[in-house]
Amino acid sequence: MNKIINNYNVWADQYDNNINPTRDLDKVVTQESLSDLNFSNVLELGCGSGKNTEWLITKADKLIGIDFSSRMLELARKKISSKNVSFICADLNEKWPVNNNSFDLATINLTLEHIKILDHIFNSLFVKLRKGGKCFVCELHPEKQLAGSKARFQDNGTEIVLDVFQHSELDYVQSAEKVGFSLLAKKDWYDDEKDLPRLISFLFEKPE
Repeated sequence: MNKIINNYNVWADQYDNNINPTRDLDKVVTQESLSDLNFSNVLELGCGSGKNTEWLITKADKLIGIDFSSRMLELARKKISSKNVSFICADLNEKWPVNNNSFDLATINLTLEHIKILDHIFNSLFVKLRKGGKCFVCELHPEKQLAGSKARFQDNGTEIVLDVFQHSELDYVQSAEKVGFSLLAKKDWYDDEKDLPRLISFLFEKPE
């Protein structure tokens, strides 16, 4: 995990500006998927540089963003000055420093590919959400992963490829349903390359 964190700290300087169709599509997917939902308290996991935070806080009363990259969070803090947003640097594989039963929406974007064991993540999500709360997940599509796609960037002419773990569609659903989530929606998302979907999204709910 330390290697992944270090890579993201290096990537941070160019993350918002380099060509990245996965990042750009994720932003579109998040807004299209959540625009009709009402939510007030949001937990944003893997918030990174705040690319989705800017939009989420326009709909929410309060947002807490968690990321393991201190450099990414520096960018987010520069970008977002709202007193209703706070950022925490923490490893999602450990205990999350936020209260239980406190959020009506949790989002996790382009993050689970760096998490080996999904069960801890979904169990923690379930505990942190209120009854009736929604959990939105958007990740690189498993088919795209199998075709060799990985998070990568150029650093002074050297290609840096980040360590990732492959999770199937069933892995996500089973891990979520195991702890009590209900699956409300699933969708494959394409960009200009129509041969394979680039992203997959899930919307889960913690039952009332």
